[in-house]
Amino acid sequence: MRVVALISGGKDSCYNMMQCVAAGHQVVALANLRPAENTGLTDELDSYMYQTVGHHAIDLYAEALDLPLYRGFIKGTSVNTGRVYTTCQEDEVEDLYDLLKLVKDKEGVEAVSVGAILSDYQRDRVEDVCRRLNLQPLAYLWRRNQETLLKEMISSNIQAIIIKVAALGLDPDKHLGKSLDQMEPYLLELSKKYGVHVCGEGGEYETFTLDCPLFKKKIVVDSAKVVVHSADAFAPVAYLHFLKLHLENKGESSGTFMINSCSCEVSCNDDDIFPSPEEDEPQKSIPVIWKSLKHNSLDFTETFGSSGRSLRGYQWFSGITAHFLPSKGKNAQEAAREAFSSLQANMDSEGLKLKDIILVHLYVKSMKDFDVINSVYVTEFDLCPPARVCVETLLPDGVLFYIDCLAHKCDVAMDDVLRDEKLVMHVQSISHWAPASIGPYSQSVKVGDVLYCAGQIALVPCTMQLVSGGIWTETVVSLRHVERVLQAMRQETALHHIITASCYVTKSKYIPIAHSVWQKKLRECKKVEDSETYHDVTAVCGLLAVVVISHLPRDAAIEWHVVAVVDDPLKRKHFATKMLSEGFQIECESVESSSASCASVSVRLSLISPSASQLDLDQPLHDLVAVFRQATEKLSEDCSASPLSFRAFFKKDVFDAETLQTGLQEYLEKYLGKKTPALILVPVVDLPGKELIHITCWLS
Repeated sequence: MRVVALISGGKDSCYNMMQCVAAGHQVVALANLRPAENTGLTDELDSYMYQTVGHHAIDLYAEALDLPLYRGFIKGTSVNTGRVYTTCQEDEVEDLYDLLKLVKDKEGVEAVSVGAILSDYQRDRVEDVCRRLNLQPLAYLWRRNQETLLKEMISSNIQAIIIKVAALGLDPDKHLGKSLDQMEPYLLELSKKYGVHVCGEGGEYETFTLDCPLFKKKIVVDSAKVVVHSADAFAPVAYLHFLKLHLENKGESSGTFMINSCSCEVSCNDDDIFPSPEEDEPQKSIPVIWKSLKHNSLDFTETFGSSGRSLRGYQWFSGITAHFLPSKGKNAQEAAREAFSSLQANMDSEGLKLKDIILVHLYVKSMKDFDVINSVYVTEFDLCPPARVCVETLLPDGVLFYIDCLAHKCDVAMDDVLRDEKLVMHVQSISHWAPASIGPYSQSVKVGDVLYCAGQIALVPCTMQLVSGGIWTETVVSLRHVERVLQAMRQETALHHIITASCYVTKSKYIPIAHSVWQKKLRECKKVEDSETYHDVTAVCGLLAVVVISHLPRDAAIEWHVVAVVDDPLKRKHFATKMLSEGFQIECESVESSSASCASVSVRLSLISPSASQLDLDQPLHDLVAVFRQATEKLSEDCSASPLSFRAFFKKDVFDAETLQTGLQEYLEKYLGKKTPALILVPVVDLPGKELIHITCWLS
């Protein structure tokens, strides 16, 4: 792509340019914003968005790169400082919009190089501008480990000097003008002592690049003076003001550079990841002959349902269906719009809006219709869409898609303190971190102490193409994406904070692989936890359901979907039981968060052995719901979580879906009454071992 690089003169914007070139893009122009001349601030502007120290040397910087430079003035101020930016004409972000629009019109650029590492504030605003201009943000440094990143910059021959200091331990007299390689050991020391960001992401210091492999000439500082901004005894703030600089020619060999191997790459040679012997081969399907049941049948996709509203304002909606038969003269877009209108109407009746939705499960009849469905879906949500998991599964003929969703009513508590505040991560920049949102969904939504994540497939973040290497590599990479999203939402969060997980695979033989990688990664988390805390206490990890469906986005082989809790996994409560019922085995587990804010329940129905006689489904369904009720009754007295969803993955070739729905709904209402959760039936190709039904339930 043709790229314009946002530059401040610092190391980060420079190294991101190098990453763009290494990724095969062409940097065709530079863009920079500087203080307006009428502000009286010739060096440094108090800006949330832009580094302005050193801006006098930017013209020379562009000359060194031999690229056209577009500059604008920062006329606005930091007006809209909320987590999510919306257009505000007086804001300094609009100065960036005007500048990038000019560059796009003049140079025909398609993408923007952005040196953001950690600031969601800056990333969100640059992404907003890029979205409005239909430009792709490229932020290859985003969420990189800062120690590793600093070493990479130095080894990649970026010659940058410190031009501003503003942190405990940084002395203007000692450190201004020092190079990155001179400062690296001391910055690492300050990081350990005081938590200083090694790359200066907390505003601890700023840099100016004098040379890098992309430069045709290098910049030489002839003279500069120190300007003290704040003579604080502990953390003085001061910067270098360049008085005289010039360019020098470089040697012929200095124009070549090497970028370290892409941090998106992964090799899967772990000898200790292997399926257990009994899981090597998927179980063959056992034929089941049912007695005729007394219930009246109905199309399970026709029935809209919802849970009650929990004490903390959560409610689950199910059965939102887009019916589509081309022979009836209705196109797919119209069918999709009707389904969303139905969802909106049902939510309106509960005093909720679409913006209150935090998680969506989208089951489609065919992935071929994905683009059409997405074109309607994107119009229904604002700049902070819910997290979403999307898979193709065995829906009835005439059904375009089938949706269920979790909504949360944002109530304001006393003293105007927001209870269970919603935080959204919606990263659209291409990076080495995790895949950018490829659709109208957020990577994660955090409400209170719970993280609701989007489904993750094994896309290589910097190319947004499916990773090569087969199912093992896909499994590891997609689960790594999950872990990185969790950490980005809350630094100390890891896989063992997951409380419930669904893993969708496209072949039965992938089931043991998913289980093996999951167990290995959890063991690694537990080792870290044990080394830091207790040796005699085991963390209670999340409940995993692995199901086989027909197709996934981008032809992926595996997709992970998780919900995690920022709690102490060592203090979670776990319950497990099993029973026999009419030739079946029912196994039930529950995990309650240590904060008692939520819980997850798993119930599995397995056929113990084949039977020549007809089997009665009524009793197993009765017992299955009874065991579920028992699990909910085992929750602690402190837990006020209500059952919200009752998701039944079932083998389509074994059950009559309408009969299954009627039976489950009847017993849920009988045993749970007003606390009946939303029933969601998901027909699947296969389940592990002898399982016929795997139910996952969310309580909040």
